[in-house]
Amino acid sequence: MTIKKTVSGDVGNLLDLLDEAFDRKAWHGPNLWGAVRRLSEKEAAARPGPGRPSIHELVLHCAYWKYAVRRRLTGEKRGSFALEGSNWWTREGVAARAAWKSDLSLLLDEHKRLREAIASFPPAALDDRNGRGRYTNRRLIAGVAAHDVYHAGQVRLIRKLAGV
Repeated sequence: MTIKKTVSGDVGNLLDLLDEAFDRKAWHGPNLWGAVRRLSEKEAAARPGPGRPSIHELVLHCAYWKYAVRRRLTGEKRGSFALEGSNWWTREGVAARAAWKSDLSLLLDEHKRLREAIASFPPAALDDRNGRGRYTNRRLIAGVAAHDVYHAGQVRLIRKLAGV
């Protein structure tokens, strides 16, 4: 017999999934925060190859997508992300080293804000399509968790290749 979870339980399950992907001990190994939290500015500058994003740039990319999903869930207008532009930013040289700690803080802040938006999300709307998009709210939330796990693995691989 299958036990059907309550809708409110689904929100809790999605928060657990999000947290495991970001900063809670998980069965799959390192999560995103675990992969980046202790890196120095120099280590964060590691790239897997020319023209490929650095770990630092991946951190900003992940922060942006946490923002984007939160914005979609809350109906917030575009253009309120902390940095001008979207999706990818170049971080190189002295300016990158100076921005590393604040960019890590941005990632933490965006995770916290996303988590708060999900915690207050109406459970009955989880299976609704988000706006004019083709995905449900549930799928967006699960997707941003998967995005963190994907990039955590990418960061770990870059660290290994760079000897970090």
